[in-house]
Amino acid sequence: MPKIAIVTDSTAYLSEEDKQTYTIHTVPLSISFGQETYRETVDIQTDAFYERMREEEELPTSSQPALGEFISLYESLAETHDSIISIHLSGQISGTYQSAKSAGEMIEQATVYAVDSKITTYAQGQLVIQAAMMAEQGCSVDEILTTLERMIDRTNALFVVDDLTNLIKGGRISKFAGSMATFLKIKPVLTFEAGEIVPKEKIRTKKKAIAHIKRDFDEAVKQVDYPLQATIVHARADEEATELLTELQATYPEIDFHMSYFGPVIGVHVGEGAIGITWTIDPNRE
Repeated sequence: MPKIAIVTDSTAYLSEEDKQTYTIHTVPLSISFGQETYRETVDIQTDAFYERMREEEELPTSSQPALGEFISLYESLAETHDSIISIHLSGQISGTYQSAKSAGEMIEQATVYAVDSKITTYAQGQLVIQAAMMAEQGCSVDEILTTLERMIDRTNALFVVDDLTNLIKGGRISKFAGSMATFLKIKPVLTFEAGEIVPKEKIRTKKKAIAHIKRDFDEAVKQVDYPLQATIVHARADEEATELLTELQATYPEIDFHMSYFGPVIGVHVGEGAIGITWTIDPNRE
């Protein structure tokens, strides 16, 4: 039986338990504060990152793994596997997927299938876990890729940014517009479209923005005829995230809910306090 290895990057924000249970291999992205560079989840953990970001005047930058990191990992896996499925954050927000694809084309001992998740955080992680579970069950590459495609097509996300500081520092909005929006307590609701982060609504308060997300999620649930799995994702907004999770679990007991977080690479853009929800089909309960 052909052996299939599963690879992802650090922005899937999988737990160590997940990675060990399902034998998932991870290539980390990096964060730089000036001349200091850290591999997320390896050299710097999430809480330490947000603490450091509070202290910095300049917005940190993120960078994708070097091509050589992918080649090295793929060559190592090719010694014991026939195929490698490598699932990465949206190609619209990072070059990681393209690097994985390019590296895969340089490997001769095994066939590498690079997959653009068109999303990030634990929504990406759920794709990775699904692929690993199917590989463990003896499914073929085609079966796994077909399931991943179905999940990606049915993946949605809504999240609210608590503080516009990062958007201002990153030059995404002018300082004047940003300061006015902050003064007015504008909380942008963002979503993913074709793998790209785009603004959906501008809400006056975070409480109203979260209520808006819940209404949109409710409408989405009513429109599907398949089982769902969903994840509350947050950037050190533990109390709000727990409250939202508890409420949604009570309202939708048929949905498999999870809790996850915005790690350093994604946290650069969304900032501390961000909170949202992602959801997709649960192929294991069809």
